[in-house]
Amino acid sequence: MSAFIATNATATADPFPIINDGWFPDLDGAHLRAALRLDGSVTDARLEVATVNALIEVNRELSLYRRAREEEGHASLAAVPASQLQGESYLVHLYRRAIACSAGAELAERMRDYSATGDGAERADALTPTADEYRRDARWAIRNILGIAHTTVELI
Repeated sequence: MSAFIATNATATADPFPIINDGWFPDLDGAHLRAALRLDGSVTDARLEVATVNALIEVNRELSLYRRAREEEGHASLAAVPASQLQGESYLVHLYRRAIACSAGAELAERMRDYSATGDGAERADALTPTADEYRRDARWAIRNILGIAHTTVELI
């Protein structure tokens, strides 16, 4: 028997800010890590890269919405009239969810890179639905912000 005990590396316990564009809210990397239940195998640097990519994509998708709200005189997403929950706008909660889920989808897909063994391939295959579920949740959060239905149906 060996005295060696394998553990996951720990990530930085300190919160690190992810600065947004000023209209959309900044994010707390430690909060994202906790929300996505990430262990130390995902470094802060990888989380930041995935989050910045998510910010770019979600901000781009919401650019027309932002422009319309700015024309109405709202200085930030938090200033747009909406119901409140835990002292914050529903819209801010939905925005954070869209970012977290988009980043989570990217990170879940990248887990395939870690192992070429059969066990690693099986684990990656098990994560594939998770990446799809993250994408769905991100899409729904964005559609909720825009005030449109989750499903688009077209008759042919």
